[in-house]
Amino acid sequence: MRITTWNVNSIKQRLPHLLGFLDEAKPDVVCLQELKCQDDAFPRAEIEGAGYAVETLGQKAYNGVALLVRAPLAMTEIRRGLPGDESDEQSRYIEALVSGPDTKPVRVASIYLPNGNPVDSPKYPYKLAFMERLRIHARALMEDEKAVVLAGDYNVIPDPADAADPEAWRSDALFLLGTRAAFRAILAEGYTDGLRACDPRDGLYTFWDYQAGCWQRNAGIRIDHLLLSPHAADRLVSAAVQKHLRGLDKPSDHVPVTVELTAG
Repeated sequence: MRITTWNVNSIKQRLPHLLGFLDEAKPDVVCLQELKCQDDAFPRAEIEGAGYAVETLGQKAYNGVALLVRAPLAMTEIRRGLPGDESDEQSRYIEALVSGPDTKPVRVASIYLPNGNPVDSPKYPYKLAFMERLRIHARALMEDEKAVVLAGDYNVIPDPADAADPEAWRSDALFLLGTRAAFRAILAEGYTDGLRACDPRDGLYTFWDYQAGCWQRNAGIRIDHLLLSPHAADRLVSAAVQKHLRGLDKPSDHVPVTVELTAG
């Protein structure tokens, strides 16, 4: 089972790239973030035509997450929204149990974690509160002893090795000590960073800003992660960054990251 996370930074703008990726890589599950459209505007017909079932949690102009699952796999037990704050109206979390005739179930979530900047505004406390809610929910998800993959744009640079220029991010919400501690707290619940478990090298980036020639200079950061519960980590085969998609015409500033798990 190949599970991909990708912040497409507008599904309408990136639909040709997404369809090309689905045809080229044939991932079994795709977790999308930053759709920037409501559910009724999502290009469902085109993606279903490519052989994928679709579940979305959209929001006009901002945020938005989706799960795409390739047949014969199917989704059940759909959850829209991260528990813990009924007043939170931002569309940042969708989850489903994914299984098939020859594949043991995996609970997969697509997460668009808040950016948190500027740090002296309410956005940073919201980020930390969201991460604490995610930690609590991540713990609860392991109670049924099924494999869990929490995938998405975490807007977290976990370590200095995950940035080409760590000093440039010292005062940014993505790299503050509080942010990194909150990320480690989620890992401490028993989760494994899927990419790092397979490839510990420096220079593995998933985001390059559109400004200042960041792509051309390879001045990237790693903020898109797939966190695996112990049952999922036991099935981990490989992980990779699909970096070449950043070089397409009018790309997202993020690229897909994929983990492969055994079927069971």
